[in-house]
Amino acid sequence: MRARIENSVLFLHHEDVPEFKKGGSVVRNSYFWALRSIAGQAGRYRDWEYETEVWLAVARMLLSFSESGYLGLRETVLEFPLSQGEIPDLLRPVSTWE
Repeated sequence: MRARIENSVLFLHHEDVPEFKKGGSVVRNSYFWALRSIAGQAGRYRDWEYETEVWLAVARMLLSFSESGYLGLRETVLEFPLSQGEIPDLLRPVSTWE
């Protein structure tokens, strides 16, 4: 998922966050609700926002869903632009560069 950090807020690109689909995959819908439940902002056509207080929870969720084997890496790894600078320690295990 494309990600960036601005003013200590983690943003996930709205086109990359999981979608809720009525009657869809239980794992994918659970992933949607888990990420949405800790987001500061999670609008349908806006990037999802996570304050630093929940970064550890974001990282643990991404690792957990990644290890389940039901979701691909592009859905569970944060992809930061090279211009972002250093990736914060809490997010490093679930992050890469674009």
